[in-house]
Amino acid sequence: MSEENQDNGASRNGSAVPEIELIIKASTIDGRRKGACLFCQEYFMDLYLLAELKTISLKVTTVCMQKPPPDFRTNFEATHPPILIDNGLAILENDKIERHIMKSVPGGYNLFVQDKEVATLIENLYSKLKLMLVKKDESKNNALLVHLKKINDHLATRGTRFLTGDTMCCFDCELMPRLQHIRVAGKYFVDFDIPKHLTALWRYMYHMYQLDAFTQSCPADQDIINHYKLQQAKGDIKMLKMKKHEELETPTFTTSIPVDLNDQ
Repeated sequence: MSEENQDNGASRNGSAVPEIELIIKASTIDGRRKGACLFCQEYFMDLYLLAELKTISLKVTTVCMQKPPPDFRTNFEATHPPILIDNGLAILENDKIERHIMKSVPGGYNLFVQDKEVATLIENLYSKLKLMLVKKDESKNNALLVHLKKINDHLATRGTRFLTGDTMCCFDCELMPRLQHIRVAGKYFVDFDIPKHLTALWRYMYHMYQLDAFTQSCPADQDIINHYKLQQAKGDIKMLKMKKHEELETPTFTTSIPVDLNDQ
């Protein structure tokens, strides 16, 4: 297992700041760096924001699920990350992790804004990406485009930096990792690009790319791509064999913005 602290000044010495550990899936390429699990990144972002506010101290541990270490198997058996550990209590299911952050982690309730419009707006976006990658036809591309346009129009109408206002909330931590998968995997597998004319969406992504909560939690492009390669292989041993150059390749992170937002 690989560990990194995201304390952000939240000292535990002589203070009551609790340490929260988040166990996330490691890269399927090198088994050490951050993997491309959407829920892992979502909760990583939630907790990173709280660590920045110094309400918690955050420890992030990556686990290679292809070869999990003995102590992980002993403690968690076949459970897959994300796993949240708070004062010795392990929370194993996604909905329970979310509820625990909201109700039990100091400051967590501030992240969970109640906004039914936004909740409905971002719902099922990821399923449209998966359908596009599987079906690879124009209708699935169009369905994703329509959904992205709705998000763009919402952002343009509200005129705020983020989905519900000028400060981040749980919905942003849910949406942005999915947008990154759409951008990276969509381009690689089906040459899909988020249209440049969706300027409100691009402005939103620009703001997200400036935040440590996103950049520190974001998997490499190669890991996002390999995540879907493994899904498409479906047990095909030949396809699952890792090419040597993929293991040695320097990780890259797509964070450029293809439009001049100053002209908008």
